[in-house]
Amino acid sequence: MAVVGIDFGTLHSLVGVARHRGIDIITNEVSNRTTPSLVGFGPKQRAIGEAAKTQETSNFRNTIGSLKRLIGRTFSDPEVQEVEKKFINATLVDVDGTVGVEVTYLGEKQRFSATQLVAMYFSKLRDIAAVELKIGVQDVVIAVPGWYTDIQRRAVIDAASIAGLTTLRLINDTTAVALGYGITKSDLPEPENPRHVVFVDIGHSSLSVAIVAFSKGQLTVKATAYDHNLGGRDIDLALVEHFAKEFKTKYNIDVLSNPKAVFRLTAGCEKLKKVLSANSEAPLNVESIVVDVDAASHLNREELEGLISGVLDRIPAPLQRALTDSGLTLEQLDSIELIGGTTRIPAVRTRISQVFHGHTLSTTLNQDEAIARGATFACAQLSPVFRVRDFTIHDIAPYPIKVQWAPTLTDPDDDTELLVFPQGNTLPSTKVLSFYRKDPFDIEAVYAEPALLPGGINPWIATFKAKEVPAEASGDATCVKLKTRLNLHGIVSFESAYVEEFEEKEEVPAPMDVEGAEAAPPPKKKRIVRKKEIPFVASTSSLDKSVLETLREQENQMHSADKLVLDTEDRKNALEEYVYDTRGKLDERYAPYVQAAEKQKLLTALKEAEEWLYTDEGEESPKSAYVARLDALKVLGDPITFRYREADERTRAIASLRETLNNYMSQATSTEEKYAHIDDKDKQSVVEKVATVQKWLEDQIVRQLERPKNVDPILTSEEIGKKRDEVIYFATPILTKPKPKPVVPPTTGTHTPKSPDQQAPKEPEIAGELPGPSEMDVD
Repeated sequence: MAVVGIDFGTLHSLVGVARHRGIDIITNEVSNRTTPSLVGFGPKQRAIGEAAKTQETSNFRNTIGSLKRLIGRTFSDPEVQEVEKKFINATLVDVDGTVGVEVTYLGEKQRFSATQLVAMYFSKLRDIAAVELKIGVQDVVIAVPGWYTDIQRRAVIDAASIAGLTTLRLINDTTAVALGYGITKSDLPEPENPRHVVFVDIGHSSLSVAIVAFSKGQLTVKATAYDHNLGGRDIDLALVEHFAKEFKTKYNIDVLSNPKAVFRLTAGCEKLKKVLSANSEAPLNVESIVVDVDAASHLNREELEGLISGVLDRIPAPLQRALTDSGLTLEQLDSIELIGGTTRIPAVRTRISQVFHGHTLSTTLNQDEAIARGATFACAQLSPVFRVRDFTIHDIAPYPIKVQWAPTLTDPDDDTELLVFPQGNTLPSTKVLSFYRKDPFDIEAVYAEPALLPGGINPWIATFKAKEVPAEASGDATCVKLKTRLNLHGIVSFESAYVEEFEEKEEVPAPMDVEGAEAAPPPKKKRIVRKKEIPFVASTSSLDKSVLETLREQENQMHSADKLVLDTEDRKNALEEYVYDTRGKLDERYAPYVQAAEKQKLLTALKEAEEWLYTDEGEESPKSAYVARLDALKVLGDPITFRYREADERTRAIASLRETLNNYMSQATSTEEKYAHIDDKDKQSVVEKVATVQKWLEDQIVRQLERPKNVDPILTSEEIGKKRDEVIYFATPILTKPKPKPVVPPTTGTHTPKSPDQQAPKEPEIAGELPGPSEMDVD
């Protein structure tokens, strides 16, 4: 069973696996530890991850990023229209009430929802992990932003399901970092005196901060705060706008009106930003920003800080808010840990340091991989195949959640809402709510403070509809118990609804057998409580099972089609490679091993295959056509390559057989003590066997030397190997025959038997260890 953790990022994602008694961040097909969070569409297939990055410049209209930002959103969300559109070149559209894209795929316009796009991307991450682990991958833990709402979290789980993955847990990214930090520490204090650590994560698109209390065997999140629209991309955008203005004057070009020019300038600004993180000044060079124009400029660190001052000014607020919510003072903080690529910028560090003045900013964690490592630890904790140190996570909900209902006719002035999970409520958490009803009723779960939610996300979470409510015998309302849960994913659900029925039952006491007892004690009454389930329907934003199944089937079909295209391209390339490789070798290394007629026939076939490859038919043929062409060429070419390989392999096989024969001959004729117990007839049989094979070998070598190189050999390395095995199987049992044990003469006389305690101890029996669960040390 694979143990996989995913850090689902805006710019790129990482995949961690538990193995080798630790956590590894695995590499993708091009040996990178990060995989671009991109999905692209083309005329024949999809391009996902690295493949999408490669063709992003030429196919930017059909390449979609910011998947993490789009999932769970609607097309009409003002944040999607005003913010996300700046960073996405594809056409955004409405797909069944959610935001999606319209792309040209397989030669026609098609629409995909953000959930489908994320599912496609998760399928790629699944395949990367499966290739690395060499087993199928199903169970995963996915790290998501702590500011994600119920709708976004359900959409991520749906996307994973479409990709064939089971989400064991959605873990908040800062909580994942805290888990990776704490579970490896062996010096954590007792619970009454915890260690308080602040984790500040500023990535490509958002800022997250969490203040966590660590003690032996546990972590408790004290407070969190976010700015979900503050990250490295905002710095890139400020630089793009600055240089676009400069280039308009300097080169008379309007970069912002040309999407491809904006794309190229953004890539250059991102590199410039990284260089300025370590240097005081850096150049900017963008080749062919538009046709026939190579743009160049430069920037120093002071100018950069002036351009991004608005971004920098937003950093302190969430940090201060988290500190206030935690109830801690600066003196009670033990460490400030930084993660995320944007925290490498000196000006960003300065602003963070100003909030926590007096504290040194620490980077003991891997700033890029800490989230993925923590998510993988969380997956290992939930997996039955790994044993991990016990470490409890006490996470909290970022937004307050309430239930609300319509007023009843009998009491219209009664309360119509109840705060169930306040902000900072521990998760998982279960609450039982009581309602007095005698008719079917509806309950709605919503976020209590919609202003706290990102963008224009709907505050609605779920609806509960009780179908039948039994009234009391008197006709009065009955008490309905409704169990609601905020689970590990940070998702709200209605678990069950019931009414309690009470029954008093007499307990008959046991008869007294004490003589002279005056009377038996009166019988006691026992109160029995029974639960009567109430049928109900719960509605959430999760996709219906039938819809999930349809989308899963659609994803499987696209995945199979992509694989077929890749396999077809692979066979096409193999055919092309065979044509050029074989043609070049016929006049070089293969020359002594090919007859003139063979060569001419093969060259003709190679030329025909080459010409066919560059026709319309050769460009668009199915996989089977390339396989058939290659097989036909190999029928002509394989005898030649066989002779060439045999010339080298036969020499090695002959040397190996001669060495074996010499070894067994020397052993069979040896006068050493270790062979003295072997019967002379058996030794002689080995000598004869060796001599027979030796004569066969020498005769065959002579015959082979008389044979031209350009005809099939009569002595092959395979045949020589079989002869070697024949000698080994014959001689080894004879020459390794163990010495007989010496006969011990029986002792005479009488002796007193030893008691069991005096007898010599038996040798301990060693049993083979049964395979058990893998262990993962985290000390």
